[in-house]
Order: sequence, then C-alpha cells, then structure tokens
Amino acid sequence: MSVLIFIDQAEGHIKKASLEAMSYGAKVAAQLGTTAEGIVLGSVTEDLAALGKYGVKKIHHVNNPALDHFDAQIFTHAIAEGVKATGADVVIFSNNVDGKAIAPRLSAQLKAGLVSGAVALPDTSNGFVVKKNVFSGKAFANIAITTPVKIIALNPNSYKVETAEGSAEVAALNVNVEAPKVKVTAVNKVTGEIPLSEAEIVVSGGRGLKGPENWGFITDLAHVLGAATACSRPVADAHWRPHHEHVGQTGLAIAPNLYIAVGISGAIQHLAGVNRSKVIVVINKDPEAPFFKAADYGIVGDAFEVMPKIIEAAKKVKGMA
Repeated sequence: MSVLIFIDQAEGHIKKASLEAMSYGAKVAAQLGTTAEGIVLGSVTEDLAALGKYGVKKIHHVNNPALDHFDAQIFTHAIAEGVKATGADVVIFSNNVDGKAIAPRLSAQLKAGLVSGAVALPDTSNGFVVKKNVFSGKAFANIAITTPVKIIALNPNSYKVETAEGSAEVAALNVNVEAPKVKVTAVNKVTGEIPLSEAEIVVSGGRGLKGPENWGFITDLAHVLGAATACSRPVADAHWRPHHEHVGQTGLAIAPNLYIAVGISGAIQHLAGVNRSKVIVVINKDPEAPFFKAADYGIVGDAFEVMPKIIEAAKKVKGMA
C-alpha cells in the first residue's frame, strides 16, 4: 500500500505544481498510515533525492528518452505500469495541462475512481471523500471514491508547498514504453517570460487599454512585480496579445496568489478562469463593472491615470526607483 505521485517535469526541471502535489500526497499518505512515493518519467537534470524534503520517501525513475516529450497515451501506459509495480492505492496528479490529459485515461485503464480539481485533503473518517470545485468555482462538491485504486488531480495553487528535512530513495523503474506515434522535430517556446501556469502574480489587461500600443502599462508592472502577463478574450481575438496569454473559461484557468485586472469588465466567462486567485485587484473606470463584485480590492479610475502611479509606487517598494 502506498500513495504514488506523478512528478511532472519539463526539459529536466520539476514543475512547481508537482511540488504542491508532493506536499499534498505526503499528507494523504500520513492520513492513511502509509508512505508517499513519486514517479518521474524521462530525463531529468535535478537531484531527485532532494525531493524527499517534500515528504516523498521513494522516487521511481523511468529514465527512457522516449518519455522526454509529452505524449498522453504513452505517459498513461507508463504510469499504469508504475501503479501496478508499486501496488499504489492512491495516485496523485496536479490538475494542470499534463495531469488533465493523463488522469482520465489512467482512470479508464485501471477502472479507478477519479476526482479532478480537488481543493482539500480527502476526508477519511468515513470512507474516502474528496472536495472539489464545481460550476466554474462557484460551488464545491464532496465526492466519495469507492474503487480499490483512487486517483486525485489537485488544482494548482490550492495546497501550499511544505518542506522538511529528508532525502528520498531513488530507484530505476523499468516499464514497457511504446514507441511514440508522433515524432517531435522542433520545439518553439516563448523565452524570458514567466509561464502563466507557474506564476504567483499575474497582471492582466482588457479592452479598457484601448489598443496594443498601451500594453506597456501591463508589461512594466509585471516586470517590477516579477509577474506573468495575461489578457481577456477580446484582447486575444483582436490580436493585441498572443492567445497563450488568454485567461478565462475558454482560455487558461489560473490560480495565482495575486491577480491584477486592468480595464477588464469581468464577464462571467473571464471570472470562471481566474476566480480561484487568492487575491483579486480590479482597476476599472466603470464603478458598475461586474468584476468589482468578485474583487478583494478595487480602484475606480482611468487606467491611464492609475497605472503610472501604481508602477511608480511598486518601483519604490522594490527599490527600483
């Protein structure tokens, strides 16, 4: 019996969401009186033994170059083999892009119950009940998993990363890996930016900025705060910003510690993608903008007057003025 955590990596580096998943999985293991173990697929450059500080006792490493590029079907098969080899009863994923692609497939393959979008530790006082977001974050549901193998996909930024002294045992795990059906010939990626899925702070802009020539307000504040930049759907549709920055129901759902929305009215579709943010700050000249109802802090004012003052104040706080 054990809890097995999928430790997601990209280009050899462990993703932040996996640190949360390990901390969460270690607590689940403690609840069940068992141990937390991890599984890593592909080549890594980080010290896997050091991941023991997140509560993982053993790391199973499938070091196969065929796993260096993500393929949901191949990853699912490899993890299923890992679950059988370790005898895991609970499998933990981050509910990020990779986790969303693998967890449902693994659930079908193992005939295991799955709760995606978990936001709290399971209640094991009477069975195994997991709390999750429903209706785009407007409500919660408590789902009981009754299958022998249970799968949880944890919402990013819903559980804090916890560390302690410790080192994990690292063991090679040999599984049958299928040959990739798709050959990756090149990878083009955006450089010099903080990925939205990993960002603690996000500065986002909408149509209230009136045009792409005014986007400097967003990038300047993001630079000062060490934040990622995002935008509403109309901005992406108008090609002011690339579509990978679009957050909302039809874009990327994020959950940063701080979300600053500038010139965004706050349509329900946009709120659905950002309402899990810990703190929401809204800057809009329309006092009736619906976003103010969801905001923790709001500034009613013209972004062209407010933003220069905020950027100047932020620079002073950061010692950049």
